[in-house]
Amino acid sequence: MMKYLQSIGRSLMLPVAVLPAAAILMGIGYWMDPSGWGENSAAAAFIIKAGESIINNIPILFAVGIALGLSKNRDGAAALSGLVAYLVITTLLSTDTVALLQGIDPEQVDAAFGKIENAFIGIISGIIASVMFNRFSHIQLPAALAFFSGKRMVPIVTSAVMIVVSAIFYFVWPFVYTGLVAFGETISTLGAVGAGIYGFLNKLLIPIGLHHALNSVFWFDVAGINDIGNYWAGTGVKGITGMYQAGYFPIMMFGLPAAGLAMYHTAKTARKKQVASLMLAGGFASFFTGVTEPIEFAFMFAAPLLYVVHAVLTGISMAIASIFHWTAGFGFSAGLIDFILSSRLPMANKPFMLLAQGLVFFVIYYIIFRFLITKLNIKTPGREDEVDEAITSEESTSENKFASMAAKIYDGLGGDDNVVSIDNCITRLRLEVKDSSAINQDQIKATGVPGVVVTGKNNVQVVVGTQVQFVADEMKKIHK
Repeated sequence: MMKYLQSIGRSLMLPVAVLPAAAILMGIGYWMDPSGWGENSAAAAFIIKAGESIINNIPILFAVGIALGLSKNRDGAAALSGLVAYLVITTLLSTDTVALLQGIDPEQVDAAFGKIENAFIGIISGIIASVMFNRFSHIQLPAALAFFSGKRMVPIVTSAVMIVVSAIFYFVWPFVYTGLVAFGETISTLGAVGAGIYGFLNKLLIPIGLHHALNSVFWFDVAGINDIGNYWAGTGVKGITGMYQAGYFPIMMFGLPAAGLAMYHTAKTARKKQVASLMLAGGFASFFTGVTEPIEFAFMFAAPLLYVVHAVLTGISMAIASIFHWTAGFGFSAGLIDFILSSRLPMANKPFMLLAQGLVFFVIYYIIFRFLITKLNIKTPGREDEVDEAITSEESTSENKFASMAAKIYDGLGGDDNVVSIDNCITRLRLEVKDSSAINQDQIKATGVPGVVVTGKNNVQVVVGTQVQFVADEMKKIHK
């Protein structure tokens, strides 16, 4: 189980790597126009929308990234299937579709379905797509249906499976979402302790995308708290309003960058440069804009223990800020930009004490993360076992007619000495060779292929049929 979680974490590295750039773009745009979010500045709007195009589509990036990373041979067909899986479930469970199914007005649909496009759904879609690829990408259908064999079958099977998954979520999702909202309303009566519990649960729910349900209770006017709205409007109680925001500043501006530094310092020497670029970009995004996903998703699946520690420390930070009535607020997230903008508002109460608290949490995060990583040999980015990087597949040890056919064709082409590259279209092997005159057409035709076509000194096509993909896959295993 742990190894599988680490594989998910490693698969997320590709989409996570693009998040810091998006966060910085949005931060710059927000800095240019903090009150209008682009309404008062065309330049700010352009930059903000550029960042939003990535940040707002994190679930899709996760669906594609996980499907690609968990599939055998990291195949693009799996990535496409991940996208298909996500589109099926989010379309079937969208507010408009549910309204159609229930025969009611969209405004009457359970609010839970308005939050179906979340990271959890993206992750589930990616996992299901990878399982379907690994299971069905080498299935051979009868000749009449051969075009849909192998990789082409995967998106079709995936879409069918996601219909079933959507049916399950149709009944389960509203209960989960509504339960979280009700729970949030309950803990809101517990003062500083409640703020700490909220901070802890907020982080625990981020991996499955349900933190939005909890946030809506405290940040907006679901239960009459409206912490963000009241803070910026100056209509709350000084030292109280902002208590569900303030404790995030020490974590996002100081704690997570320190965690990134610890992961960099404990990475293997050969991987330090790679880890440094990721953690530096993620740390800057967290400090400057308050976007934490680049760092959090770098270790939440690869090292769940560290993520639980992070959640606990977040809860403690929220409680401390609430106990001492240190308050600051945010319109976007708890980064430097919002801190500067909110610290001068009427509801701000000793906001600079949050920076002092942040410095303390920087030290705490660094010490705890570095100690646990080294003491427990936790596989954070840059510390993965080399065997984890190996790609294994069941078909590599199975002998079949396509492996035999591929070996004979490859030998007829001149083997390693002559074959440069291998590709295929719907029915043909498309090959690049050093010298087409060196191939043995009779040997290739003896395998039963319909024909061999020489299209140039360095290009040859072998007509195989609709099952060409399987021959091409076997040949690529031989080719060095």
